[in-house]
Amino acid sequence: MTRHFLDVDDLTPAELGRVVELAGEEEPPAVLGGRGVALLFEKPSLRTRNATEIAVFQLGGHPLTLRAEEVGLAEREPVGDVARVLSRYHAAIAARVFEHHKLQELAASSSVPVINLLSDDAHPCQALADVLTLHHHFGRLAGLELAYVGDFNNVARSLAVAAASTGIKLRVASPAGFGPTPVDLARLDGLGGPPAVTSNPREAVDGADAVYTDVWTSMGQEAEAAQRFRAFEGFTVDEPLMGAAAGHAVFLHCLPAHRGQEVAAEVVDGPASLVWQQAENRLHATRGLLLWLLGA
Repeated sequence: MTRHFLDVDDLTPAELGRVVELAGEEEPPAVLGGRGVALLFEKPSLRTRNATEIAVFQLGGHPLTLRAEEVGLAEREPVGDVARVLSRYHAAIAARVFEHHKLQELAASSSVPVINLLSDDAHPCQALADVLTLHHHFGRLAGLELAYVGDFNNVARSLAVAAASTGIKLRVASPAGFGPTPVDLARLDGLGGPPAVTSNPREAVDGADAVYTDVWTSMGQEAEAAQRFRAFEGFTVDEPLMGAAAGHAVFLHCLPAHRGQEVAAEVVDGPASLVWQQAENRLHATRGLLLWLLGA
């Protein structure tokens, strides 16, 4: 059976631990051995494209990046046909898309692994880098207290699944209407327990080992920017809010960061910030995932 990675819960807790372990391989085997990996990009990218292309290269493969207008998923030809064609050329298919169902359709027709590089529903490769960063810094994951402040978006959704799978205790602070849905909570309950949810950022951050935030307006939500800016007033992660966390607390952000909106400059650029390590770990986590998917 072909392994796919559409969100973090496609891995068991043991498999997630194995991916984190493989991410630390300093001299990984060339499992791709001259084979290609197709990278489909409907959305622009800095970290994802660089991390994935270099990971493929480090494993002895050739990354072939395809832009939206070159492929036209579900427009120029059906998603399933694209998957069947690319499966004949490549060892894996990775896609950064808007609608999550396109990834599901790719996986349904592909004979090689399909990897979610981001969709409107999930960002699991980011979550792998997040847990890798926390593990590097604290030496453990189980029992850590992590506060997420902001929109419960695709990044938060995958982060919550990763937390539930690794024993991290997650707290979420979101304005009314921007937190986890009943569907999100039911899913997390099945994974070992939903996070604590509040509309008070200080309550979520109190005593936390790590504080995480993301942009208030994601790609595709630009028309909602003014409304969201008003809704998230008071949710900026600034020095006073970080002061409510544990003295050893670290700050996380998937980037890009909007200084003065979801995070203050003195926090994202301050001594507690691990955002650059997170960005680097996108490469290591993706390489570890590819190693696991290809049977290392």
